[in-house]
Amino acid sequence: MDLGIRDRTAVVTGGAGRIGSADCRLLAEEGANVVVLDVDADGAAEIAAEIDETAASGAAISLECDLTDRDDVADSMAEVRDAFGGVDILVNNAAMVDARSRIGDYDDGIWDRDIEINLTGTYNISTELFPRMCDRGWGRIVNMSSMAGWYGGFGQLSYSATKAAMIGVGRTMALEGAQSGVTSNIIAPNIVVGDWAEMTPDELRENVDEYFARIAEATPMRHLGTEEDVANMVTYLCSEQASYVTGQVIGVTGGIDLFSF
Repeated sequence: MDLGIRDRTAVVTGGAGRIGSADCRLLAEEGANVVVLDVDADGAAEIAAEIDETAASGAAISLECDLTDRDDVADSMAEVRDAFGGVDILVNNAAMVDARSRIGDYDDGIWDRDIEINLTGTYNISTELFPRMCDRGWGRIVNMSSMAGWYGGFGQLSYSATKAAMIGVGRTMALEGAQSGVTSNIIAPNIVVGDWAEMTPDELRENVDEYFARIAEATPMRHLGTEEDVANMVTYLCSEQASYVTGQVIGVTGGIDLFSF
């Protein structure tokens, strides 16, 4: 099926990460020009080079960008416009998650950092790109939330708060873009295998198999998802076929959010 995004330009924040890079690859496979945006310049360059080696894919460039620096965001998006003429798709994927402390013992610095990166970073790039999408009459925005944004996360106060806020941000853009051809949706994934291993605190990493087993057992499908499961939904929401889908929070969860006896 042709998703209708060939030659569209997609910016994926956190594009060097596991979910972000999967988004980049699949969007490029559908013919989109992809901007792998990340504070990790080497990682972003590696993903872009990998995509460019795929003959059937769209073009890919990498950009190092600190989403908390508004001037850096503006300069980076000016580079994208010079390269591709404009941005049609924005996937707000960049985030930090490494806290595991109860309220009262929480690290103020981690709270401030997560608000700045996960939420203000999303604000900075969205306000740079969203109005231009509305002016051009076409756009797709996907905000990456989390099950923690829906239900909270024990020991993850700042992560849960920012991921809940991603829902409000995404739905507000859906309302404001609805008459301008711009859709905005939110994905709330369950833990995916690769990300969970990467974000497990060092002191708990040796027990990661136990965590996998426990979470998989709580999931009705009895297994954890993959980055590609999330990327498939991202790519659909960016398609022409999803033009009447906006303001939705979509779980990619294996059913873990369902009530069961």
